[in-house]
Amino acid sequence: MTDPNPNLDSALNNSFDNSLSNNSSTNTTPMPEVKNETSANQTLSEAAPTIHKSTSPETMPNISAETWQMAAKQAHALMDAVGRSVIGQRDIIEQLCICLIAGGHALIEGLPGLGKTLMVKAYAKAIGGIYHRVQFTPDLMPADITGHTLYDIQTGEWKVRRGPVFCNLLLADEINRASAKTQAALLEVMQEQQVTIEGTTYDVADPFITIATQNPLDHEGTYPLPEAQLDRFLFNILIDYPTEDNEALMLKTVLNGNIGATLDLSAVPQVMSPERLIKLQKLAAVVSLDDRVVSYALQITRMTRQHQGISIGAGPRGSIALLRAARAKALINGRHYVTPDDIVSVAGAVLRHRITLSPDYQIEGVRSEQVIQQVVSSVAAPRQ
Repeated sequence: MTDPNPNLDSALNNSFDNSLSNNSSTNTTPMPEVKNETSANQTLSEAAPTIHKSTSPETMPNISAETWQMAAKQAHALMDAVGRSVIGQRDIIEQLCICLIAGGHALIEGLPGLGKTLMVKAYAKAIGGIYHRVQFTPDLMPADITGHTLYDIQTGEWKVRRGPVFCNLLLADEINRASAKTQAALLEVMQEQQVTIEGTTYDVADPFITIATQNPLDHEGTYPLPEAQLDRFLFNILIDYPTEDNEALMLKTVLNGNIGATLDLSAVPQVMSPERLIKLQKLAAVVSLDDRVVSYALQITRMTRQHQGISIGAGPRGSIALLRAARAKALINGRHYVTPDDIVSVAGAVLRHRITLSPDYQIEGVRSEQVIQQVVSSVAAPRQ
């Protein structure tokens, strides 16, 4: 693995562990003492939920500015690695990186051939871990995703064959081509990171991220995702045509001695591990949130329920998603605090799949992005 920040793990462990010892009187749950590198990673996992309870200065981890910069450098190294295979689409690459660091799932919409699957495969290679791809089709069954039990004649016992959801990164390709029953097989694992097979619950790997793709213009033989399924995606990412220069570069790359029309992933190095990603996620979870910033995200979400062009507004999960994504955005920029601009920058991807436009707006062809922009503009941003 090509590691751009070999000292990031120790810096994160020291920052969290020192803060826990300094703030032991304010925490209600005692934390285990760190004795070696293995226990340090375990302590970080156990400490995060307690740290996440408060973002007040008294209980915030004492994390150095250098650690935040190292984390930002790691995130940019991850995006640069993916960019070696995916030509252009830098904003899409960043949105997907935000989603990964925030620990959320992503739904990518775009026409065929725009690099949706390629981008996910590039991220899977850059991060490492276990990667599975499921091609969703009308005949796909829930057990094909979660797993099933089978009878072993030789041993005379029932055994569990685990499905492809037991991985770190799951690509649900063309998710809207499977029936609603099959789509629902992802509801539990996306929300609770567990799978129930024949009445027995099994935990999936950590981290677990689902990235789904779909063609927004292909309606024949598809099953639109229900609101409950859509709401489990942190981001709805729209990928558009590449610029003329990027498309010209793509032609040169694909036709440069390659057989077929496949872009090569061999240039993508592994710059991270699943364990490192978990630590970045935990660091993003303690990015400081000012009360005014929290109120700003809340007002934007509540305004979607009052806007005349929206018949169904975003629920409470929309506010949570805004702040989670904004924290990851701040970390990528090397900051330990969220600004209103972070909220604005992620509002489109967070809210576009959580609102339903009114019939009048749909008839007039108004896009969700336009309405979200109106909503954001109508809420005064807190300024110092």
